[in-house]
Amino acid sequence: MIGLFLGDTDFSEVVLKKIKKLKKKYFIIDLSKDNKFKKDRNSYRISIGKFGRIIDLIQKKRSNKVLFAGKIAKPKFSKLRLDLKGIYYMPSVIKAAKLGDAAIIKTIIKILNKENIKVISSIFFNPDLALNIGNYTKLKPSNTDKKSIKKGVSFFKKLNDLDHVQALIVKDSKVISKENSSGTKKMLSNLKKKSGGILIKLPKKKQDLRIDLPTVGLNTLKDCKKFGLKGIVLKSKKNIFLNKINCINFANKNKIFIKVI
Repeated sequence: MIGLFLGDTDFSEVVLKKIKKLKKKYFIIDLSKDNKFKKDRNSYRISIGKFGRIIDLIQKKRSNKVLFAGKIAKPKFSKLRLDLKGIYYMPSVIKAAKLGDAAIIKTIIKILNKENIKVISSIFFNPDLALNIGNYTKLKPSNTDKKSIKKGVSFFKKLNDLDHVQALIVKDSKVISKENSSGTKKMLSNLKKKSGGILIKLPKKKQDLRIDLPTVGLNTLKDCKKFGLKGIVLKSKKNIFLNKINCINFANKNKIFIKVI
């Protein structure tokens, strides 16, 4: 029996679909904004403040493994109703919230570990979502592009542990834009049309590879076309790549390269 902490974005649905295909026994703790899994008979809507109830459910289901998938938004702490374990653990969650959404999940993982509940990788059942090294499109980076990519990778290495950056845009060996806590889509929306840049999406330094891996899908490719980007660069086995075939076909059609380093 596997416990699924599911949030928003298509990734959570992809994970659930694979779990069902494999005929694994599961239950869902629905942490999405609009209770998107409410029609699933194995789904439970439990506030993050009810740690006692969450842990009781996991134990009742005789599950010692759980995974997180999809975006789990920061709760409104002032409106949370807490049980006893919620009261005990919530101060550490609130403290983590100041560092961003990913820090909240990391803190929850620490809490689950204290309760002897193991958190496994979000792509444990979907290893095909992480790409190997290689070029996945007909178009390949030019020598100039390679220099820009090298500059971008070097920039990532210099970031501190608390940076929100999982994506940036490089052009002519310069970083012209970087992601903040608002996400990649917001960063791209600030670009000029026909920007000619390259999107690099890499994990943060000391990234917990069980959660919050940088994700790319068809919408990302469409944004790349919209703002005239030349290509996307990902990290081998450390990205989530959704709708692989459709993305590659779209990239080939629109002369966008997909490079995994």
